[in-house]
Amino acid sequence: MTAKKIIIGCDNAGIALKPAIVSVIRELDLPFEDLGVMSAEDGTYYPLVAQKVCLSILRSGEPAQGILLCGTGIGMAMTANKFPGIFAAVCHDIYSAERARLSNDANLLCMGARVIGPELAKMIAREWLSLTFQDGSSTPKVAAMHEIDRVNRR
Repeated sequence: MTAKKIIIGCDNAGIALKPAIVSVIRELDLPFEDLGVMSAEDGTYYPLVAQKVCLSILRSGEPAQGILLCGTGIGMAMTANKFPGIFAAVCHDIYSAERARLSNDANLLCMGARVIGPELAKMIAREWLSLTFQDGSSTPKVAAMHEIDRVNRR
């Protein structure tokens, strides 16, 4: 099990999944930080939540991963992937979560509360949080992805 800190964030469309995800993080006894939103009435736009979580991951000074929740997970992932060093994946099934970690070395998981329910979200988060990147046939592909990320930093 990883000892990485988990940074979690959501918008008001994703807040329904957050208690389920926090319960998994606690079950796995992982350190975490919740960067909001804290209520369904908070209308903070998802790009601003994603920005806050990504900056926290990048500035943490320690290994960190993130989980972002919105209506579909798509907007959060699109925003998160604008940040150098962030590799976000939308996962709405266990196999995708597994591959995001083992094959693609994703450091941010995105899910949508309008796409999946809390029980499936818990299973996906548990799977994603329990895995680490495996050196193997995907290593050169991940290295190429990191090189593209490095070259395109502004």
